[in-house]
Amino acid sequence: MSVKGRAPHERYDVVVIGGGAAGLSAAVTLSRALRSVVVIDAGAPRNAPAQGVHGFLSREGMSPLALLAVGRSEAESYGATIIGGEATAVRRTAEGFEVVLTDGRKMVGRRLLLTTGLVDGLPAIPGLSEQWGAGVVHCPYCHGYEFRGQRIGVLGTTPFSVHQTLLFRQWSEDITLFLNDTVAPTEEEWDKLAARSVRVVEGAVTSVNATDGVLNGVTVTGGTSFDLQALAVGTKMEARAGLLESLGLTTQEHPSGMASFLEPGPMGTTAVPGVYVAGNVSNIAAQVIVAAAEGTSAGMMINAHLIEEETAWAVEGWLGPFSSRIEAKVSEQVLGSRRHGLDAPAAGAPAPVKTQGVAAGGVHRAG
Repeated sequence: MSVKGRAPHERYDVVVIGGGAAGLSAAVTLSRALRSVVVIDAGAPRNAPAQGVHGFLSREGMSPLALLAVGRSEAESYGATIIGGEATAVRRTAEGFEVVLTDGRKMVGRRLLLTTGLVDGLPAIPGLSEQWGAGVVHCPYCHGYEFRGQRIGVLGTTPFSVHQTLLFRQWSEDITLFLNDTVAPTEEEWDKLAARSVRVVEGAVTSVNATDGVLNGVTVTGGTSFDLQALAVGTKMEARAGLLESLGLTTQEHPSGMASFLEPGPMGTTAVPGVYVAGNVSNIAAQVIVAAAEGTSAGMMINAHLIEEETAWAVEGWLGPFSSRIEAKVSEQVLGSRRHGLDAPAAGAPAPVKTQGVAAGGVHRAG
């Protein structure tokens, strides 16, 4: 990806690491606020394997990559700079935060926004990764409608798999939970599964099967196969947040046990002043439209904090020892009533004659 937008330079108001929906939305918001922004995009969006984006008003079914292309164009139209590359290191400097890319390029921003998302860790089952984003899915709100009424299996990966099974039951009456030698439902959960007519299969899943690239079932220990049209999998979601460890920010384990994430504060703030987060890196449940909204919110907060900082600088300049206000006071103390080295006219002396002002170009100004 080439550099677009403003001519590239080292220093920006904001450096955004991550070119997905959250990062690009922040870039649009900040650029419209007349901020200099650079977005560093590694070009590896989490939802790239998916056929379409869902639940995004006015963009229903749009290709994820097409959505990002539109987002980049919009950000660039307001002056944001989009750089293809991967950030490998971040450190605090006197000017803010320095970000180093794999090719040695360095960007410095007064503020830093991380929107790198997360990585889905898939079970090491033959045939599963090849179907990821097609026949193998994870979110009923992202994919449930497309598989409504079909034979859906749920692969047990964590205790959360029972909840995932009951969710998918809303979209189909033909649901099978594969315990996969991993999940042990409680008595209460067994009752829920039975009440919702969910089949439960014991034994480890040994393969995910497909014909001509289309998923058609799974095989469990012992060789028994089950016909399916979709397989839901609860992945192990890991926040792409290692860059911020050097700044003292580390990930936390999500209460569900399914993910790691960075704890966000209001509007994307973090425990480190000047560092912000948005999207899946801090909200594992955020769909694309939510990630975009969080990016916009973080952009607003960043701009507000920059305004506060700049206002403080202006006040310091106004009240500081070398401000024009203080200089005027010093001049009055030193010169007294004299102006420009001349004594003020004595009391009763005639006032100086006023002359008509002459504007630039020799034209007399009326009045």
